[in-house]
Amino acid sequence: MQFKADMHIHSVLSPCGDLEMSPSAIVAKAKERGLDIIGITDHNSTLNAEVTRRLGEQAGLHVLMGAEVTTREEVHCLAFMPSSEKLAEFQKFLDSRVIWFENDVDRFGYQLVVDEEENVLDQVPHLLINALDLPMLELQRKVYEMGGIFIPAHVDRSSFSISSQLGMVPDKLKFHALELSSRCRRDGYKFLEDCPWFSDFNFIQSSDAHYIDDIAKVFSVLEMPSFSFENFKYALRPGEPVIL
Repeated sequence: MQFKADMHIHSVLSPCGDLEMSPSAIVAKAKERGLDIIGITDHNSTLNAEVTRRLGEQAGLHVLMGAEVTTREEVHCLAFMPSSEKLAEFQKFLDSRVIWFENDVDRFGYQLVVDEEENVLDQVPHLLINALDLPMLELQRKVYEMGGIFIPAHVDRSSFSISSQLGMVPDKLKFHALELSSRCRRDGYKFLEDCPWFSDFNFIQSSDAHYIDDIAKVFSVLEMPSFSFENFKYALRPGEPVIL
């Protein structure tokens, strides 16, 4: 079976996320756009992922719960957890690596934790878009230890990516796939022409949606017999390129 997946979506928890990006609105738009799977990836926090999963379950939409983590090197990485229990454990791990800087709502935006009915339950006080005190290799090891999925984000971008910050793929870095941004040609040709050392890896492509109409602007199509976290992980395996 083929599944359409947009694995990089921000909610109102991300300060750069539009206030229309409530979990309920994200699920509704994803269904409207014909997606089967979405990933909730707020900056350095998972606090709106579980509510989105519950809403998705009611709507027949599969939701992978995770975060877009900013490492010490200022590289963005997508990390997804296999269960609610692991997600809570991962959140504690992220919180332990926060470098505290108070959020300025007027400058950066709101960071809202909400429920199914869009009621505000909490506001995260520290700025979530800061880098954590967390090296990328340590983040990768933690995600693998927890049975999660690890994907360096938008590797073709000129900022916050392994290409911009490191200029290479570190030999010791393990990942399930690399992500291309929505701005990259769907076959990644120009990026791979400029950076041929990335050409041996698996890629997905995601919207990195911060606004409701950007959901499913691009997406990936994965082959699985049925949806499960392990099947999704297996669909990203090396040697079996994701269909773009």
